[in-house]
Amino acid sequence: MSNPTYATFETEFRVRPDDIDMFHHVHNSKYFDYVLAARYDQMERCYGMAMEKFLERGYGWVVRTAYVDYKRALTMADYFIVKTGIAAIDDKGCRVNFTITNKKTNKICCDGWFDYTMIDIKTGRSAKVPEDVVAHYTI
Repeated sequence: MSNPTYATFETEFRVRPDDIDMFHHVHNSKYFDYVLAARYDQMERCYGMAMEKFLERGYGWVVRTAYVDYKRALTMADYFIVKTGIAAIDDKGCRVNFTITNKKTNKICCDGWFDYTMIDIKTGRSAKVPEDVVAHYTI
């Protein structure tokens, strides 16, 4: 049996003044926000399955583990691209790889991955990812 393939998508953002830290570049925590915002955008715009659809079914996604490898800083007013794609889906969640690239220089600012766990909203416990969701996200 072959491994399933998943699409990757891109979202463009611009660094805002409130993203900047005392060292005059984007604070490390903001990169997490950028990835989460891109996923939210891409779930609706690209996958056609917005977060609201999961909530209507009684499910949610929470971050279990996140890994970020910082390479170079973004600074005030930089435009950048957040590229994300599912690396794998299992019974309880998925791994999403990401890359954040400075649009002007085309250099990677950071990359990494997030492990998401699907939860049952009522119980707050992990839930099995429904087969139709797995099929929807598979190319």
